[in-house]
Amino acid sequence: MGKIDVVRAGPLTSVQDLGRPGYRALGLSHGGALDLRAAQIANLLAGNPPEAGLFEITLGAVQLRFADARRVAWCGGEFTVQIARTNVPAGRPAFVRPGEILKVGASPCGCRAWLAIGGGVEVPAVLGSRSTDLRSGFGGYKGRALQDGDELSLGRATALALETGQVAPWGAPQRWALTAMRIPILRIVRGAEWAKFEQKTWKAFLETAFRVSAQADRMGVRLEGAELARKKKQEMLSEAVAPGTVQVANDEQPILLLGDCQTIGGYPRIAHVITVDLGAAAQLQPNDVVRFEEVTPAEASALFLERENDLQLFRVGLALRNS
Repeated sequence: MGKIDVVRAGPLTSVQDLGRPGYRALGLSHGGALDLRAAQIANLLAGNPPEAGLFEITLGAVQLRFADARRVAWCGGEFTVQIARTNVPAGRPAFVRPGEILKVGASPCGCRAWLAIGGGVEVPAVLGSRSTDLRSGFGGYKGRALQDGDELSLGRATALALETGQVAPWGAPQRWALTAMRIPILRIVRGAEWAKFEQKTWKAFLETAFRVSAQADRMGVRLEGAELARKKKQEMLSEAVAPGTVQVANDEQPILLLGDCQTIGGYPRIAHVITVDLGAAAQLQPNDVVRFEEVTPAEASALFLERENDLQLFRVGLALRNS
């Protein structure tokens, strides 16, 4: 077991993992890292199982002091990450010595990073997950975002996580490790209420850009752009929503839901961002510009299966390299 001291917590840093599935019927969101694939890759590179606890860092400005030697890796936006004065690229394992401080600076593109530490971040599991549910105030570390001066426990580091050295010359492909895009194009499939919108609305939704408003957090982001008018305005019964659902509010502006979203909603669902693009959606921050592109459900499934196959091959490759 080891310890890590939070010298600077940054604007919003929390403990996450792969989430809390199976409780949506009880009104609990899935939660977990907003980019589950980035979290898995970072954990694998750090020598952990993909479901280990790790840090989700928003907007940088984080400093962590390590009590013992650890292997670390991160994925996400274009952050500047350093150990002492050594730069640590995204998707490349690195090694922290006892007493050293890891610093995460600002990012010119993207707002979130996932930092995995050999042995994993050890906090009590709640309903089978170490993820912090910030809205409900449970899980993670005391059910809240980290604060300056916090001290967290780390799991037992494996021999793999205790290699000596600085930054490994190998790692994940850059396109896997750096997940933010300057002007992201999020692929969507049609939502349950697509047909309730006018044809000009479909055209505006798919052919114009939207800007992220100041209302953006782990639950979702409100977008501003073309008015998305329905054929007929009427009250709706609340229906199931999920991460990636694009609702249209009464002001005819879209809301893109993220990992901490509610389980039901009363706004019409014009579309759903496909699973493989949720990582790019997680990098959106106020004033970013985003566009949408339609794909078929079959194309979305094929992209998902291709990505899962790539991840399994990556796991096999890491296992062979470390055997």
